[in-house]
Amino acid sequence: MALVPYDENLLLALSKLHQTSAEFNLANHGIRLIVLCMFLEMGKVDLKGKRSIELGAGTGLVGIIAALLGASLTITDREPALEFLASNVHENIPPSQQGAVRVSELTWGENLHLYPTDSYDLILGAEIFYLEETFPALLQTLKHLSSENTVVLLSCQIRYERDEHFLVELRRRFSVQEGHYESQRDIYRAVKNTTNTEL
Repeated sequence: MALVPYDENLLLALSKLHQTSAEFNLANHGIRLIVLCMFLEMGKVDLKGKRSIELGAGTGLVGIIAALLGASLTITDREPALEFLASNVHENIPPSQQGAVRVSELTWGENLHLYPTDSYDLILGAEIFYLEETFPALLQTLKHLSSENTVVLLSCQIRYERDEHFLVELRRRFSVQEGHYESQRDIYRAVKNTTNTEL
């Protein structure tokens, strides 16, 4: 999931990861980015040429950042989000990189045969586990898409006890390394899958 090394005194830019999102002044506008985008932007993960997939992309921000940083990416979400997602990708990925990005429908746990097993170096997901009824399908999807060498980066905020249960189930299936955790705000900054263990 996302491994975020954090030391409040290390760098000013890194201290922005102390929050669930960070605000920047870009093009004379205040822009808020989620932590996983910040983590990728810092170059802590080599994205060049990595076969990657983003789950539950929503607007596609994380996938767009990953693609701009060199990943060969499939950006996924459920069917109702695809038109908006494809439009965002088209508007934000330069023509020279459009061929390295694909927008595709993926409902967790369904039609996984369309996504080859063991074919991804990197799986991305930002704030994707919040509905308890989706947890089994999400875990099944993560398992299907990953291999021993796949790195899974998830950025999440633990809001409820059910979210903690998801992390317990995740640990049963993957070797998990947690990043920064703020107990006062109940925020995990990251988790990293280093090896995929058998069920």
